[in-house]
Amino acid sequence: MKAIIAGILAMAATVVASNILVEYPLPGVLADWLTFGAFTYPVAFLVTDLTNRARGAGAARFVVLSGFAIAVVLSLMFADTRIAVASGTAFLVAQLMDVTVFNRLRQASWWKAPLVSSTIGSMLDTALFFSIAFAGTGLPWHTWALGDFSAKMIMAMTCLAPFRILMTVIRPATRNDATAAQSASA
Repeated sequence: MKAIIAGILAMAATVVASNILVEYPLPGVLADWLTFGAFTYPVAFLVTDLTNRARGAGAARFVVLSGFAIAVVLSLMFADTRIAVASGTAFLVAQLMDVTVFNRLRQASWWKAPLVSSTIGSMLDTALFFSIAFAGTGLPWHTWALGDFSAKMIMAMTCLAPFRILMTVIRPATRNDATAAQSASA
């Protein structure tokens, strides 16, 4: 249970930090391409994937939904309301898709499930978040979205090393554990 609580807290902290940092573009020529949030949000996929590997899809969904609930409340207090709504929508769709894709690829090579699920989740998250948060604002959200997605892909590849290292520390869920966790969450 400590691992699940740690996952929930890590998820909530990552989302809240990202919701605040997305309001701050990088300085100079990168201001039209990237915000600081592009570098923190991909950690949410790492948390989801590690939970999925260790405890199964049901536990990962629980971490996503619980972290989401905490993050929404905190984001509404610390971030712009439109950003909080966009984040919540994009987060739920992207993270739940990540859990599903990861679980389907669970038996593939150790790197395939986290990389493919994070890529698909990042595409969904980027498209939903930036269109909801910034469409019609006059801000360069199209280029922010492109820069954000690029940063997410770099971070997804970078997070493979910590994922592999942390896999040796956690006890991966067996197929029976994953099935039991899914049944418990249904």
